[in-house]
Amino acid sequence: MKQQSENCANDDCCSTADRSVEKVVEKSAAVNGKESESAQRWVMNEKVLAIVSLVLLGIGLIVDTWIKPSWLNDTLRLIWYGVAYVPVGFPVAAKGIKLALKGEVFTEFFLMTIATVGAFYIGEYPEGVAVMLFYAIGELFQGAAVNRAKQSIKALLDVRPDTANVLRNGSYAEVDPTTVKVNETVLIKVGERVPLDGTILTEGSSFNTAALTGESKPTSLEKGETVLAGMINEAKVVELKVTRLFNDSSLARILTLVQNAQGRKAKTELFIRRFAKVYTPIVVFLAIGLTLLPYFFVEDYNFNQWLYRALIFLVISCPCALVVAIPLGYFGGIGAGSRNGILFKGSSYLDRMTRVDTVVMDKTGTLTKGVFKVQKVVSKVNISDLFDPPFR
Repeated sequence: MKQQSENCANDDCCSTADRSVEKVVEKSAAVNGKESESAQRWVMNEKVLAIVSLVLLGIGLIVDTWIKPSWLNDTLRLIWYGVAYVPVGFPVAAKGIKLALKGEVFTEFFLMTIATVGAFYIGEYPEGVAVMLFYAIGELFQGAAVNRAKQSIKALLDVRPDTANVLRNGSYAEVDPTTVKVNETVLIKVGERVPLDGTILTEGSSFNTAALTGESKPTSLEKGETVLAGMINEAKVVELKVTRLFNDSSLARILTLVQNAQGRKAKTELFIRRFAKVYTPIVVFLAIGLTLLPYFFVEDYNFNQWLYRALIFLVISCPCALVVAIPLGYFGGIGAGSRNGILFKGSSYLDRMTRVDTVVMDKTGTLTKGVFKVQKVVSKVNISDLFDPPFR
């Protein structure tokens, strides 16, 4: 699973977990830029909303706890904390409603909405806001972790050049590689990265293939041989006949392979998703039972008191830690591997790596970087003897 070879890139294995964990690397450089900007705006909006809610909650608690003005009544408190709740609570409630309309009723969004609305019903306004605020902050931390993993994968894979020199109307023009068609001729200068897959039309050259194979030693390719996108021309100017479109190149297929990494889920992830579908409804019905059943067994039954206890049970039983943390952990592992130059085709392969006790490799040295440096200098003669006086 070291940076995938062209063979892996060409096979059909190159054909996310819940919520934002599924949003992995995008397919093209243009989409990458747009999605990256959109993601940054979304994170900034989420931060602003969380800060607004936090400030309003803090002011409300200070007024409630220490100032306690005589004009403050329950209606004003409801309005104030309601305003504090909307920035962090409305997005979650909206998600819950959308999923409920699609038939997915028992979700974490549903549980959080019930718990916080119930808290407002019994007059525990600060607690309702605080629960949703902490949930929003947790979402921000999760998004930051996913974004770091995405950036690591993109930095490792997206080494395709932004331009290509194409022969059109008798001269070479610099164009966007996505506009280059099959059978067009592309010029690759010395030191340039190959933008698309193709076959050599002119005299051969030497290519650095480390981005695709991890091989540190340059590969010599002759006229008629195949050159893959991502290789670096190191010797002579060559012309290529394009054989694949930009998004169908070997490098793009490796990118797609990692894009679909979360599709190959580990057994643990699959189990947790099945477990959550059963666990969440059970928690909801237990909370309902905790609210209503004491009426038949407790003499001084107080509905609000038992509803409060049920809401606490509902919040602490929310399966977020299970259905989010486990997939996020696997995705973080894939991102950590990419930071070290290792591509995993899916979460299931991370599990398999734990059972590896022997690694066998050939003699090509594809596991080495091929970057050499002087460790030390050892002289066989006394350096001072090489100089005449007065330099001794």
